[in-house]
Amino acid sequence: MQKIKHMKFNTKTIHGGQKLDPAYGAVMPPIYQTTTYAQSTPGGHKGYEYSRTNNPTRNALENAFASIENGTHGLAFGSGLAAIDAVLKLLEPGDEVISTNDLYGGSYRLFTSIYKKFGIKFHFISMKDAENIETYINKNTKLIWVETPTNPLLNVIDIKACAKISKKHQLLLAVDNTFATPYLQLPLDLGADIVMHSATKYLGGHSDVVMGALIVKDRELADKLYFIQNASGAICGPQDSFLVLRGIKTLHVRMQRHCENAKAVAQYLSKHPKIENVFWPGLENHPNHKIAKEQMADFGGMVSFTTKGNNYKEAIKIVERLKVFTLAESLGGVESLAGHPASMTHASIPKEEREKTGLLDSLIRLSVGIEDKEDLIEDLNQAIN
Repeated sequence: MQKIKHMKFNTKTIHGGQKLDPAYGAVMPPIYQTTTYAQSTPGGHKGYEYSRTNNPTRNALENAFASIENGTHGLAFGSGLAAIDAVLKLLEPGDEVISTNDLYGGSYRLFTSIYKKFGIKFHFISMKDAENIETYINKNTKLIWVETPTNPLLNVIDIKACAKISKKHQLLLAVDNTFATPYLQLPLDLGADIVMHSATKYLGGHSDVVMGALIVKDRELADKLYFIQNASGAICGPQDSFLVLRGIKTLHVRMQRHCENAKAVAQYLSKHPKIENVFWPGLENHPNHKIAKEQMADFGGMVSFTTKGNNYKEAIKIVERLKVFTLAESLGGVESLAGHPASMTHASIPKEEREKTGLLDSLIRLSVGIEDKEDLIEDLNQAIN
């Protein structure tokens, strides 16, 4: 299967970048639970010498990452934040980054609490209109960091427009593709230089592993990132690699159901008299619905909403009453999860900064799983009413 050109996505999730185990023909890559490899002479080995640098199970996963994102090089890390950390290590003191203002709280914390003190300057701006980026570009700008759809307000950012700007000014464009996944959106094909995933989420898909991924097309950029990966050591282990590789094989069928269920949930919430706003890119009143239709194959499994009158106490009561949805951090697993971003995933962002972007204390974020959609709607109905 490795030699077939122009594989369709559903085939890539199962066969992309993979080959049968040469020892015994194992269909799934074996878990090479080893730190080191025998050498016939100093430096004489079969491509592997130490598992921080390379491991056959991790390499199989990294090849799968590259395949499903239409990249040429994939890198697997111990977490999504470790992957972002590697990208930021491409920068030097004095460099500047233009970032989405509505983004995952952990990314914001890494930018402001870690890298800011090393002399990296960050601009957090609205990218609903990509032209807004040009205002903040100067001679020190080196990187544009994009999340789309954003976490947790599901804003959609025009990747093609961002890529046009980044190329004009010779900047790196990195896209966090965690919410969309390559099933719905391919940032490298739209002009991005780096795609990042928290593979903990949809790529793993079963809430049983923490991992991050980077995918690129440029060999020189890949070599820089491989060096950082090896030198900094934030790699994932072979068992985790095996689990995410297994998860990727069902990504396409899971995403179909996530999208179908999220649509039903979003439509239900949109009509509910106790709900103020519903955020889901598939709704026609979504600010960048047209762009979402152009750059995404469907609209994803994440839905956020606010209660009438920005009622914080009511929002807390709703998430506490849920029975099928589980109140928990994270997203992207087969089970439906609910979260309160202001006190959970985005608590590291100061309240005044959260509210500037529209992240109110009454906002509830749903990761809609693959259960029966009628059960999910019934659960929301009893919790809200």
